[in-house]
Amino acid sequence: MTNQSRIDTLKEIVGRPTRKIEFPKNSKGEPVYTSEFFGENVFDLQQMGMSLPKPAYASFLKQMRGRQALDKPTADAIAHAARIWAMDRGATHFTHWFQPQTGTTAEKHDAFLSLKSSFTPNGEQVSAIDAFSGSQLLQAEPDASSFPSGGMRTTFEARGYTVWDTTSPMFIQEGPHGTSVLYIPSVFISYNGDALDEKTVLLRSTSQIAKTACELLSLIEPVPQGAQPKTSHVYTTLGTEQEYFLIDRALYAQRPDLKHTGRTLVGNLPPKHQQMEDHYFGRVPSKVMATMAETELELIRLGVPIKTRHNEVAPQQFELAPIFEEATRAVDHNLLTMDVLAKVAHKNKLKVLFHEKPFKGINGSGKHCNWSMSTDRGENLLDPTVKPETNYRFLLFLVAVLRGVQQHSGLLRASIASSSNDHRLGAQEAPPGIVSAFLGEHLTEVLDSIEESRPVKNFSVPTIQSIKLGGTVLDVKVATLPAIARDLTDRNRTSPFAFTGNKFEFRAVGSKQSPAFPVTVLNAAVAAALQEIAAALRAEMGDKPYPSDADKLTVIKRYIKLTKSVRFEGNGYSQEWVEEAERRGLLNINNCPEAFAQLIEPQNAEMLTKQGIFTASELQARHLIMNERYAKDIIVEAQTLRTMLASQILPAVYEYRGQLAQTVSLLKDIEGESDSPELATIKSLTPVLKSLQEAIVELDASLKKMHHAGDDPVEEAKIANRVVVPAMEKARAQADKLEELTADKFYPIPHYSELLWF
Repeated sequence: MTNQSRIDTLKEIVGRPTRKIEFPKNSKGEPVYTSEFFGENVFDLQQMGMSLPKPAYASFLKQMRGRQALDKPTADAIAHAARIWAMDRGATHFTHWFQPQTGTTAEKHDAFLSLKSSFTPNGEQVSAIDAFSGSQLLQAEPDASSFPSGGMRTTFEARGYTVWDTTSPMFIQEGPHGTSVLYIPSVFISYNGDALDEKTVLLRSTSQIAKTACELLSLIEPVPQGAQPKTSHVYTTLGTEQEYFLIDRALYAQRPDLKHTGRTLVGNLPPKHQQMEDHYFGRVPSKVMATMAETELELIRLGVPIKTRHNEVAPQQFELAPIFEEATRAVDHNLLTMDVLAKVAHKNKLKVLFHEKPFKGINGSGKHCNWSMSTDRGENLLDPTVKPETNYRFLLFLVAVLRGVQQHSGLLRASIASSSNDHRLGAQEAPPGIVSAFLGEHLTEVLDSIEESRPVKNFSVPTIQSIKLGGTVLDVKVATLPAIARDLTDRNRTSPFAFTGNKFEFRAVGSKQSPAFPVTVLNAAVAAALQEIAAALRAEMGDKPYPSDADKLTVIKRYIKLTKSVRFEGNGYSQEWVEEAERRGLLNINNCPEAFAQLIEPQNAEMLTKQGIFTASELQARHLIMNERYAKDIIVEAQTLRTMLASQILPAVYEYRGQLAQTVSLLKDIEGESDSPELATIKSLTPVLKSLQEAIVELDASLKKMHHAGDDPVEEAKIANRVVVPAMEKARAQADKLEELTADKFYPIPHYSELLWF
């Protein structure tokens, strides 16, 4: 048996032409600037203003700002305008686009086409019309029992509702044959109003942090009596750096593990992978560049402000990143980006892998969430400015973030826990499971100086004048260059939560997951800390109408001391940090079931319910859903590995060994030799085959233990982690040895060297 399909695929890949598309041009055939067609497929406020009667538009703006409910005439007017706009661009259907707790988005398409009956003397006349009502815009009804609900909905209680999120604009996506679909961003709730999705709780958390931030600002920003507060609204901003792999789709189709689980369950690294450090920021391969460019074209039309693209560290690993936006919009745009990237890759005969660790031994992928808070005046509340030591507003918000992370580090760890992210965290390419915050040398000195009541040490920002080399001065014509500015903080890639100039980068978020839940948890934790600090300020200022600078400084100093344990500037990968973190009382959670338990830990649960982010039943349901998802992920992986070993790898090795045995027998008959190289190969294969067969038996036994757990998702998840995962690793170790020993023409699935270097 030779694996001819794998060989044929490799030959086809070499000669495959790159897909070409046309970027927009004007009537003169000249390129159109991206700013001119940015958001052309979005029914945004500007488009609404042009399409709606002025009273309807004004009414909608009031509703969107939370000042009144959306009445039926306004909803009907918006629906009519949206339908005309969408159908003029080829739309035939509409859909409520929502984010169930499945790790992806969901949609059900309904046609604008409807039938209208009228009665005449000659009987009923039926005519076709295009229609879209306000009620259809505002809500739809998917089957709630078919999505994860954690027991809140049973099979016979099927009703659930998707409801239009008016803060996120509608958009169209192009479908097949020149048609399009109108997408309506929505929340997903049960018949009883429980949140069944990721977005409802995100919206609650953004509302809560806006409220608590404004309350603190009203304390520290005095205004004349009768005047309006300087800040009437605060919103969180988010920028999501999305890492991903691209591999050839034909090779992907020959890997059952990639198809079913998103990662390779067997496979060895090629001689050259990322150890040369030549892929990061290197030249983008032409096939990949074509995919990137087409993806960006679609995203620009969809109003996604995509900004950056580059090679990442591992071979065939890449990254794209947008400009910062309001957090809920940024989450929608990240999910849309993943969707568009997958579709465009498919057109280019590639497959995008969002799994956090698709290949063993090289870097995995993250989704770095750059998070901050801004006012309606455009001020970044986490901007340290030139003298952070006297910027008390910045310092109060900074220590609030640190306090939130310190108090609810376990909850933040739970928010990024998944079976896939477990492979990446702490693996010398991603932050460890210990949640700490990095501030950098300058800010650390600022906080230390305040704590110790002393002046800040002088930090000079040097400019490069020359480079000394070998005792001589190397002239680099620096006089022709501008001054080189240095940021206040360096970067620490080992920190899960690092301050990077005017924002925090939550680096531990996994590439495959929606950023909604981690941002929800972060918002909630910081909102609780803002309330705590506002209360401390009130207590300090007593009967004064506003706290003095001394009052602010007293509170700042107190929280600098309280949050010192969560600040860490060193190497998060070191064993010394593990030991130091334990001495500081920080949690070191290294598996999913332990992380999930943090959701219902009393301190965390009380904070989330008190803030109004979750109800007690919603929180309990999410805990069960996360455990159930983890257990199912592991079962699918184990069964996929079992099938690949039994039906592909073992038969291939048996055939190879059989052919070697025939050769040994023939040589013995001809030459009388009994100690040939072929026999030595058989002797090296045989013990590994036996070990693999034993490992398969052990894997089967581990799966039986899971089945005996009954219907308890928590117990299933624990068994999956303690028993099934080690059994899979043991089987893989033997299978990978066989890959090294088996002749290439017999090996049935594409190697890493083929997947990573097409």
